[in-house]
Amino acid sequence: MARSLFRLGGEACGWGCTAAWCRAPVAPACHLAPTGDAGKPRLVASRRAEDLPVSQTGAGRDRATANHAGAHGPAVRGWCPDAWRPMAAGDGLIVRVKPRLGRLSADDLAALGEAAIAHGNGLIDMTRRANLQIRGVRDDSWRPLLDRLLDLGLVDHDARREGARMMMVAPDWREGDDSHRIARQLLDRLDELPDLPGKMGFVIDAGAAPLLPGEAGDFRIERARDGGLILRAEGRAQGVPVDSGREVDALLALARWFVESDGARAGRMARHDAPLPDWATGTTEAAAPRPRPVPGAWDGGMAYGLPFGRIDARHLLDAPAMRLTPWRMLLAEGQLPGLCADAADPLIHVEACPGAPACPQASVETRDLARQLAPHVAGRLHVSGCAKGCASSMPADVVLTGRDGRYDLAFHARAGSAPVRPDLTATDLLAHFGAC
Repeated sequence: MARSLFRLGGEACGWGCTAAWCRAPVAPACHLAPTGDAGKPRLVASRRAEDLPVSQTGAGRDRATANHAGAHGPAVRGWCPDAWRPMAAGDGLIVRVKPRLGRLSADDLAALGEAAIAHGNGLIDMTRRANLQIRGVRDDSWRPLLDRLLDLGLVDHDARREGARMMMVAPDWREGDDSHRIARQLLDRLDELPDLPGKMGFVIDAGAAPLLPGEAGDFRIERARDGGLILRAEGRAQGVPVDSGREVDALLALARWFVESDGARAGRMARHDAPLPDWATGTTEAAAPRPRPVPGAWDGGMAYGLPFGRIDARHLLDAPAMRLTPWRMLLAEGQLPGLCADAADPLIHVEACPGAPACPQASVETRDLARQLAPHVAGRLHVSGCAKGCASSMPADVVLTGRDGRYDLAFHARAGSAPVRPDLTATDLLAHFGAC
């Protein structure tokens, strides 16, 4: 490529970026002048399926939702979908399955794949909380799908317990180790939890060193530098030592304190500024985190990256047992041909939500554009259909945020950050990054 088209040695591109990872053209080659739920029900949580009311349906409601999002910003849900309380999207209902301990057996995977094909559109998404979401579920298929998931034991028969089962476990746990032991004990004591805001959850990260320090959670058990375990409230840099066998007692007590101290008003532990009680206040630091797995071989088999966190349900029909991760990666206890085991694949370093038209809050297409840009962005790329940034809450080197049918471009930022260049088309971006 001629030097007149791409930057070398710290030259600035037309938008002022000098980062080494940027492959955008230099200013003379820039194409831009530099500048300073249709017919889908919404279901409401209930302990009994027959108590779940269905709202009125119709295209007008979805248009109103989309217009409101465009005028006032994206609507942030105060809860996460699950099997008892699906969420309407542009391609149908989303039904979330939360595997216990983040693992599914080969039989579970095959049955889940069959259910996704029979009752949805055959596509399954992995979430940032290491859950799976069956997409495209038809209105009249939700109850048969729920019944199947209940029969398989993948969903709790009590809707409240299912909603409370918001737990992320270090995915490389082994039978009988601390992560496995604590997570099992917490599952057995879910009925002791107070009513918490819908997005709150627990992180059990008790391996040899933490593996999940940057992942979503509110009440955490982590390995300390001295080899012991600590209880840490999200948003606090340090934790307090906890005795072996008392970890779940400590987690439950912290959750109760959160409610009693009016934490529900803040919604999340990290936003709750009340001083912690003395028994939860400490100065013990977590151990330095371990490197997370990458696509390729891991101790238990093969790790596979899922571009955009999506998998065709047909892949699950003959799959080995799997561990789920919050990194859009499956840890297979064996091998599964047809999935990506190449850590150098550009799509592994891209985050993109479903975008329009699958999500009614998105105003732009996301994943086709991300696929075209991925080989031309050396750092992390995040393409978000709206300012919520559902695919990733972490900063990325290049961020595109959808707004009113166009894209805002930012560098080293999160979705919705103030753009360096607003109001771009997909054609503008493809030309700028040399992808066309």
